[in-house]
Amino acid sequence: MFKNESMEGAKTELLRPDDGGRSTVYGTKGAVACEHPGAALAGIRTLDAGGTAADACVAMAACMAVLAPMTTGMGGDAFLLFYDAKTGEVVGANGSGRAPKEASIEKLRRSGIKDMPERGGLAVTVPGAVRLWEEAAKRLGRLPLSDLLEPARAFAEEGHVITDVVARYWKTAEALLGKNEAASRCFLPSGGAPSPGELFFQPHLAKTLGAVAENGADAFYDGEVAASIAKSVRDDGGYLSEDDLSSHETTWVAPISTNYRGVDIHQIPPPGQGIAALEILNILEGFDTGGFGATGAERIHHEVEAKKLAFRDLFEKVGDPEFADVPTDEIVSKEYAAELREEISPDRASVPSVGPRLGDDTTYLCAVDAEGNGCSFINSLYMGFGSGVVADGTGVSLQNRGHSFRLVPGHPNSLEGGKRPMHTIIPGLATKGGSLWATFGVMGGPMQPQGHAQLMSSLVDHGMDAQTAADHPRHVHDHEEDTLLVEGRVPEREIEKLRSMGHAVEAGADYVVPVGGAQLVRISEDGVRAAGSDPRKDGCALAQ
Repeated sequence: MFKNESMEGAKTELLRPDDGGRSTVYGTKGAVACEHPGAALAGIRTLDAGGTAADACVAMAACMAVLAPMTTGMGGDAFLLFYDAKTGEVVGANGSGRAPKEASIEKLRRSGIKDMPERGGLAVTVPGAVRLWEEAAKRLGRLPLSDLLEPARAFAEEGHVITDVVARYWKTAEALLGKNEAASRCFLPSGGAPSPGELFFQPHLAKTLGAVAENGADAFYDGEVAASIAKSVRDDGGYLSEDDLSSHETTWVAPISTNYRGVDIHQIPPPGQGIAALEILNILEGFDTGGFGATGAERIHHEVEAKKLAFRDLFEKVGDPEFADVPTDEIVSKEYAAELREEISPDRASVPSVGPRLGDDTTYLCAVDAEGNGCSFINSLYMGFGSGVVADGTGVSLQNRGHSFRLVPGHPNSLEGGKRPMHTIIPGLATKGGSLWATFGVMGGPMQPQGHAQLMSSLVDHGMDAQTAADHPRHVHDHEEDTLLVEGRVPEREIEKLRSMGHAVEAGADYVVPVGGAQLVRISEDGVRAAGSDPRKDGCALAQ
């Protein structure tokens, strides 16, 4: 068997181009990876125009709000991690919104509601993405926000062609969109979801993007747009007010991190679930994961068991640290991981903790610029088309992030006015010896911490290049059903081993949506950018 060397010497089987599929995209200056080629092109053009990695990510995120409106949008939340090449520092931004100030468990209980609604006005929290777009451009970029939003505005006004994956997601949301008049007008203008190859226009969203481009984020959080958002939510039974919108601010945070076999992995701190990704990696570090077969039952078993333990903490201990005492330092400590590791049997599956359903519609994108700055960026509506509520006249779908709150007084993630819910969306960034090593993410609800750990193990333990790591068979454990979905490229003998260990295994197709979509840019020691984009999505990687 022919072999090739990864960028740091580890050997892996040669997978491409001999076996077909995508190859890693290499460059020496800037690089981007995104799940839609139109957005990726906007990102690389932003770098061509002198923008930073953060500028490129804002441009791509805005484009995705138009191109894939079921997964992301101006009515959602966003987070970022940014590596500053001059200082070697990593900074984070929490662009998530809070529950309406008027919301409370008592009000919902009096209405006969036992659990947070999945859709509708009561599930809407303040959308934080637009404020983060503006602040990222101001703090971390070089180009004006108007320039960064122009490609998205043009897609909305002049039309964009519907891609295959987007069309499939859109089709599944027809019933939801049909329940809201404004949503139907915006997204089902012909009575049904658009088809692949169809040209689609979003004039109301183009107008909203234009207003923000001209007047900044205040045009979204104050004035006509904010009034429409608040009214649309309240007309649908929610509590969101114009004051909730006007008082929203992005929170800049110090990332949390752990070292995994010499590579520092950075995540946004709670209320995000990045803490679970670090916990999984800490647990796995105590096993010979590099000695497990890359698609072997032993590797999958240990990753799943580590995930179960991390999610137990996620469901029981994580919430908004402004309202709850979250033991972050303990959860991400090596000592705690060593204790948890003792609970893992090498050949028997354990029973997972029960937790709430978590949304899975998100867009992740990343960029590295010519100066070596890196940006990892994620933007989401939580579930497909979020709450199903569209702010009349704006084209803005509003997220249903509030669904993840618990109606249990005293729980770290209990509903309270002004509180941020536990968040699924997590950008990832890695450094080594103070230098940027990778910007990465794996979108897809509860798959995200699992995907981050699997992707890092593929890169670090198994020496895969960027595209091979994105392509590699992944698996996802469903805590609700205690089922394990593995992709069809996992050998049957390994699937049978997993079943003999007690895992309820479902073997899917070769590439399946529930295992998420990965995007990443790796940086070698000599500065070469190596970018990969998941074939489970429509997108691509591009480099200068």
